[in-house]
Amino acid sequence: SMITFAQYLQRCSYEGLSKLVKDVIDLAHKCVAHEDDPECTKPLPSIFLDEICQVEKLRDSYGAMADCCGKTDPERNECFLSFKVHHPDFIEPYQRPASDVICKEYQDDRASLLGHFIYSVARRNPFLYAPAILGLAADYEHSLQTCCKAEDVGVCLDERAAVIKEKAKKISVKHQYTCGILKKYGERVFQADKLARLSQKYPKAPFSELRKLVGDLKGIYKECCEGDMVECMDDRAEVVNYMCSKPDVFSSKIQGCCDKPIVERSQCIMEAAFDEKPENLPSLVDRYIHEKEVCKQFEPDHTLFMAEFVYEYGRRHPEYSTQLILRVAKGFEDLLTKCCKTDNPAECYAHAVKELKKHIKETEEVVKVNCDLLAAHGENDFLKAILIRYTKKMPQVSTDTLLDIGKKMTAVGVKCCKLPQAERLPCSEGYLSIVIEDMCRKHEATPVNDQVTHCCSDSYSHRRPCFTAMGTDEKYVPPPFNPDMFSFDEKLCTATPAEQEAGQMKLLINLIKRKPQMTEEQIKTISDGFTAMVEKCCKQTDIETCFGEE
Repeated sequence: SMITFAQYLQRCSYEGLSKLVKDVIDLAHKCVAHEDDPECTKPLPSIFLDEICQVEKLRDSYGAMADCCGKTDPERNECFLSFKVHHPDFIEPYQRPASDVICKEYQDDRASLLGHFIYSVARRNPFLYAPAILGLAADYEHSLQTCCKAEDVGVCLDERAAVIKEKAKKISVKHQYTCGILKKYGERVFQADKLARLSQKYPKAPFSELRKLVGDLKGIYKECCEGDMVECMDDRAEVVNYMCSKPDVFSSKIQGCCDKPIVERSQCIMEAAFDEKPENLPSLVDRYIHEKEVCKQFEPDHTLFMAEFVYEYGRRHPEYSTQLILRVAKGFEDLLTKCCKTDNPAECYAHAVKELKKHIKETEEVVKVNCDLLAAHGENDFLKAILIRYTKKMPQVSTDTLLDIGKKMTAVGVKCCKLPQAERLPCSEGYLSIVIEDMCRKHEATPVNDQVTHCCSDSYSHRRPCFTAMGTDEKYVPPPFNPDMFSFDEKLCTATPAEQEAGQMKLLINLIKRKPQMTEEQIKTISDGFTAMVEKCCKQTDIETCFGEE
């Protein structure tokens, strides 16, 4: 309840929200005794929103958000969700109490300390789903239990806090991404993506069990994405309990998670390693391509047939991304849709393997080329290559945003290229899909160009190849040349290496925006010239004149 209120009412104090939480808990106790009471028949989200709409002076603190109370559900909830602030700058950065104080607080009043932690995480991360926040609170408690006995409590807590922060950020980004996919592409794509992932993770589990699990997860994510954190958490716990009631059916890797307390199980199962795939799985080519009667299985129920295909393909290929598995499945579905209308379907789909291998080859090639580039030239040159590529594709995007996209894509390369060969592809395409989803969300608000519109509205699984294949924007008219772009001063000499680096990258982006047809050679000459100029001029007594001449 605290998580739900803190995520909707991000400006409210802990004490203020505690009153609302008490009201809801009191109602829950009342409803246990009197189930038929009219108040108890309302859906949970409505109960929370009714409580928010009774807050005195709601408009004083939240302005136009108060108008949401005039709407009926589900529009009222949609309205409230639109007012959640992703990165609330009105919340002061968290200041941890002194080490001795925090350890004493934990000892004296554990519930209050953990309550404040949950409150502070929830209001700063309004879309982070409730089971994850409770899992982070458990991590925090374990850190306190360990660190309060350590020699240097502060250092110990700093290290643990950094890990928890990084974990929270990762979960939040992934959750926001998943909600975006569900909202934009609908239930079928969401379920296909989840089925591909679960088939890779639990290759020994029967299809029927994974299909049931995917259906349950769809409901849970729908609740979580709509902000219904209590139902979301309750249903998540049910699914986890179900999996833990028969761990041997799903995976040998989850038993350890099932032994943990309930709030820690969910995250543990999500982070568990992939199970080993069964030995001697029969060839899919025999079952789906050499089989003459495939159309008889395909035509009565496309969805079920394709779900089984995704399951069978996914459990055999843990080294592929879910997006690649869905591209292969879509290619196969399109082929069967066409071939099953012909007089000789078997002859028509006999070349399926060759067709489908094109998707695999393209994806493997992209990963190899980029990882080789990173290994041969290092992070800095890799970032430059990405910036050149993407500034040509979408020169209308602001310089700062392009630099941000470049840094995110470079971070994906650094993270994924050092992994074993079998993990590189799912890591790379998985994270790139998140970067692309973020770009497309921004593009919806401020359209960039026709090419980006085309790729962002392409099918979910084809978006990344679409962006990769995108060329220079031919319709783009560069702004007139502006000599001020090349006005450098002595700040360049006093800047930190990181600031100098950012300055050089922004110069590179601005150059390409004005001269999109520049060759790699020309760009390299100017880039090297910039470095030489900074080195030369920063040693002179009259820095400004030197910069002017150079």
